[in-house]
Amino acid sequence: MSLTQDALRTKVADEVFIATALLHRENPDREDFTISEIVARAEREDLFGKLRPGVRVHATLHCVANLAPNPGRYRMLYATDRHTRRLLRSTDDVHPKRTGKTWPEPEDLPAQYQELIAWAKQRYGKDSPPSMRWIDGIFHLRGMGRQLWEGEDPDEYVRKLRENWG
Repeated sequence: MSLTQDALRTKVADEVFIATALLHRENPDREDFTISEIVARAEREDLFGKLRPGVRVHATLHCVANLAPNPGRYRMLYATDRHTRRLLRSTDDVHPKRTGKTWPEPEDLPAQYQELIAWAKQRYGKDSPPSMRWIDGIFHLRGMGRQLWEGEDPDEYVRKLRENWG
């Protein structure tokens, strides 16, 4: 097999994403897949002419959003059990120290897999990345209570407060 520049640019984490997304698309009735199934699917895609050794550890740990990072911080997969994984959904809880990417960058994947990102986002991830959902509520508070302070000079208000300090 002749490796293309696209394949050479593909990260191991992105290879795990490709394998898992393909499994989901090929098996729409399945909720999750064993780590071994994900590794076997990556091997079957044969992006590099042989399976890279990091694929299993990425599927087991480095890409798994609800496990503590060690050291990988990717948020592509979700552990449904000790040995099973699925693509991360926008509603899934994420370990607070997981700050890495959820989706591959299209330009980092061989052309034939780039549409998998759009497919997976449409199916699994319309909302904010899971680790950022907590902050959404803060932005909704912006401007609330504005009418309470209308016409009040902030410096004058602080001066009044300080008059009572003893």
